[in-house]
Amino acid sequence: MREMRVRTDSEQETREFGKWLSQFLQPQDVIGLAGELGTGKTVLAQGIGEGLKVGERVKSPSFTILNEYNGRLPLYHLDLYRLVKEDFFRLGLDEYLSRDGVVVIEWAERVKEYLPEKTIYIELDRLTAHSRDLLVHSGKDIDADSWSRE
Repeated sequence: MREMRVRTDSEQETREFGKWLSQFLQPQDVIGLAGELGTGKTVLAQGIGEGLKVGERVKSPSFTILNEYNGRLPLYHLDLYRLVKEDFFRLGLDEYLSRDGVVVIEWAERVKEYLPEKTIYIELDRLTAHSRDLLVHSGKDIDADSWSRE
């Protein structure tokens, strides 16, 4: 799969999509999340964390910039909202792209041109108070047909 569009109709469905996506993740995979405030980037990251068997609730790293979690694979959750592009390198956050874990980056559009070719890039758009449109661009194979909202 190179591109798929998903509609979720609740926060739980957005979380479930992240959980489903996690089954395809391997060390050094990067998931870039883009979208306005309140579109569900952190909720999606929580689902990825659940799917990776992280033993705690994934929290927004808006103020800490980076949260690290242990699970089936290490999860590195970055939030670039308060940063400019140069901070990504100045703070050494780019070094996480080569670690043996999964990197989830909120506000990834700020560094999109520096992300690996196989990055899974997801654009989230709010349709209503509860529904979201997720446009997934993937540089790696994902069995899109296996996604089910059941």
